Amino acid sequence: MPPSFAPGASRPRPDARGARPVGPPADATRAMPTTRPAAPERRSVHAQQGTAQPAPAQRPAGQRPAGQPAPAYAPRQAPVAVREAPPEQPVAPPPVRRKRRGRRVVATALVLLLVLTIAWPVGLLIWANGKINHVDALSGAPDTPGTTYLLAGSDSRGSGVVDDGTEGQRSDTIMVLHKPESGPAALISLPRDTFTEIPGYGANKLNAAFSLGGPPLLVQTVEGLTGLTVDHYVEIGMGGVRDVVDSVGGVELCLDMDVDDPMSGLVWQAGCHPADGETALAFARMRYSDPTGDIGRTDRQRQIVAAIVSEVSSPGTLLDPRAQVGLAGSALDSIAVDEDTNILDIARMALAFRAATGADGLVGPPPIADLNYQPGGVGSTVLLDPQRAPLFFERLRDGELTAADFQ
Repeated sequence: MPPSFAPGASRPRPDARGARPVGPPADATRAMPTTRPAAPERRSVHAQQGTAQPAPAQRPAGQRPAGQPAPAYAPRQAPVAVREAPPEQPVAPPPVRRKRRGRRVVATALVLLLVLTIAWPVGLLIWANGKINHVDALSGAPDTPGTTYLLAGSDSRGSGVVDDGTEGQRSDTIMVLHKPESGPAALISLPRDTFTEIPGYGANKLNAAFSLGGPPLLVQTVEGLTGLTVDHYVEIGMGGVRDVVDSVGGVELCLDMDVDDPMSGLVWQAGCHPADGETALAFARMRYSDPTGDIGRTDRQRQIVAAIVSEVSSPGTLLDPRAQVGLAGSALDSIAVDEDTNILDIARMALAFRAATGADGLVGPPPIADLNYQPGGVGSTVLLDPQRAPLFFERLRDGELTAADFQ
């Protein structure tokens, strides 16, 4: 520190010429005290009580006791004027929050869509399963390899299945759909006039079994003819074809001849044409104008069923809830199944039917020896080939059937 600022200096030193520096008069300023003023005397409790205590040792000003750290003194600052902050203005949320909110909305929508995607088919299946008509049909015979469906087309005039009574019932279409454990699916058309043995009634036309004993006797007769145990029985009321075809918006059908048949009401020009329900029903019933008789009618009915299955599996139907409900309602009103068959079995049957009528499937009648066989007493019948037919059904059962077996 320069000498001129040394503590205790009572007056400024003269300059080299001996003159005193110019400044305010000496009495205008007070000399800075060299020591702090003495603190007021503190009297201890002992002093107040009259007990003399030794005075604490005096130390020079500015000197700390030994071992005591120097106190940290914060420099005094001039007070700062505090201005009142303006009122806060509303601030928009940052973009990150908006993005997170948008993501939550999208995630919620996806979850709801997933729930609806699962809940709708399940609900539809439960509803449809409750609308199925069941009949007693299966024989309880030992199982054979693969899955065998017996489809019986009943030419009832109403939109539903035939009445519960068996008297006078007719089965105009009889098809065996077989899905083997390995090998192609096959759809075999059994002519309704096939001459065969009916359990308990002797030899007769195949459809007579339906008239004599209803679905149970028809199942037993088909099992005896083919050697296959029927796993599922499905009876289709051909009168309901009209409603089913209309439910899917019509189907395309093909016939390579002109037809004007007053019995069925079918008027057709050779070729492929879209058909509504009424036309499809006449297409299925037409018989007398077809030179192949029941064989041709069975082929046309199979064509209708295949067209319906194709339309049912189209995206337009699968993605339209109203179309699904309408189709399921009209279809289930026109069919009856055995007691053990449910809606999932019907769906599997539809898939097997589609596979059989597809490029890799097999479709056709068993080997036939005579289309006009007259054994006497039952009129004209269809006689299956006694040599080839048994082997045909064995190969069908084992999944070894090929296109060559239909020639």
